[in-house]
Amino acid sequence: MSKVTIKEMDLFYGEFQALHQIDLTILKNEITAFIGPSGCGKSTLIKSLNRMNDLIEGCTINGEIKMDNEDIYAKECNVNHLRKRVGMVFQQPNPFPMSIYDNIAYGPRTHGIKNKQKLDELVEKSLREAAIWEEVKNNLKKSALSLSGGQQQRLCIARALAVEPEVLLLDEPTSALDPISTAKIEELVTVLKKDYTLVMVTHNMQQASRISDKTAFFLNGRIIEFGETRKMFTRPQKKETEDYISGRFG
Repeated sequence: MSKVTIKEMDLFYGEFQALHQIDLTILKNEITAFIGPSGCGKSTLIKSLNRMNDLIEGCTINGEIKMDNEDIYAKECNVNHLRKRVGMVFQQPNPFPMSIYDNIAYGPRTHGIKNKQKLDELVEKSLREAAIWEEVKNNLKKSALSLSGGQQQRLCIARALAVEPEVLLLDEPTSALDPISTAKIEELVTVLKKDYTLVMVTHNMQQASRISDKTAFFLNGRIIEFGETRKMFTRPQKKETEDYISGRFG
């Protein structure tokens, strides 16, 4: 079942066209990976899915992006509500300079949840889902900045999950992490797809081949090829895809 559909989308920063005629269907409860060289439009597209690009002056978008058949760029679309439905985790772990507990409770509080028991339950549930509860449960009042990089990134995933989104966007979530932390996040992501739809930008092709169901290969602001990950990595249809996957460029 499709969760997000993108049709004939162009994106401009002022005069510069960053994305050209993007057509893509992201299915519910799957991991879709975006791969391609730096500057090819992967992060630009992922930020369009929760309207982060609204914050960039001179950014214009044509075409359509729908979530559950609702146009997310329609005038009546509530952007705050959209960002509750579509969580985001960035390349660098970015916990707030506050306690572990308050990091997770921050989103639910801004959406009006004040009941302490409900907040306690959400904090525990989110930390459990992000596979970090056992490591932090006795130190919830401790600063989130005292955690290791890998723990901070799982905390940021928990923080995104705390507002109970439907879609989770991951913009190179492991590129700043060591191999052990990376493996933990990959394992976590594959578990999360039971309950969420995940879209992940990655420079690590082994990572895309290990954990994603579908892969989109970007080049110069266009999707060159999109399909089942296993097929793309074993029998790419386009020469550019084959060259990129085999390391001949990029």
